[in-house]
Amino acid sequence: MTTATLPSAPPARVGPVTGLRNASTLTWRSVLKIRTNMEDLIGLSLQPIMFLVLFTYVFGGAIAGSTHSYLQFALPGLLVMTVVFATLGTGLMLNQDITGGVFDRFRSLPIARSAPLAGAVLGDMVRYLISVAVTLGFGMILGFRIGTSALSAVAGCLLLLTFALAMCWVSALIGMLVKTPQGVQMYGFLAMFPLVFGSSLLVSAQTMPGWLQAFVRVNPLTYLTEAERGLLVGGPVATSALRSLLWAAGIFVVFAPLAVRAYRRRT
Repeated sequence: MTTATLPSAPPARVGPVTGLRNASTLTWRSVLKIRTNMEDLIGLSLQPIMFLVLFTYVFGGAIAGSTHSYLQFALPGLLVMTVVFATLGTGLMLNQDITGGVFDRFRSLPIARSAPLAGAVLGDMVRYLISVAVTLGFGMILGFRIGTSALSAVAGCLLLLTFALAMCWVSALIGMLVKTPQGVQMYGFLAMFPLVFGSSLLVSAQTMPGWLQAFVRVNPLTYLTEAERGLLVGGPVATSALRSLLWAAGIFVVFAPLAVRAYRRRT
């Protein structure tokens, strides 16, 4: 004797408004994780301080002749480097949540499927704000001075956060494709190191070999650093800022869909 089984009802579709509400709730969850995870908070605070002290006082005299001159030149680049490295935390935390089974619990809830991914990405913007605030604040303690207006400085911070929002999708894709958090760190640094150090973040491109200058001139972090220097210290801004925004848009258009696709396959 066979028993008939009723077909399971299809899951209810979640509307856009409900999806946004779900994403905002999970964004707040990501923010709370930062507040309760003291190790991550300490790391976000200590890393920019360590970068500032080491690069300023180890390389400042040799490169610029004085630590103050080098600090004025290098801090915008160190600001970029700190935030770009901070974006790796997005992929790392996503990978930890997936391997720990957190996303399996989310899948059983009546929420938008994309809400956990969107919440993780948007919540990490707080991490980038912390990195920016600590870098600028400690840089001013060391002697850095903003040579433009307060409005220009705010614009520089917003430009940096916009670029970070695009870069975190690269990190999210790595977090979706790699099996372990250790792998996320390894592949993330392999992807970020050529961009960070093959740029004009720390030294002028004119001092580099010709073949390296060719890469530096098209590196998106070079454009971003030049824009940050113009907005924080003074100098031309329009071209470098426009190119930074175009690069950010291009990175987002390419990597956000790839990250979403990888997320759907993984969950």
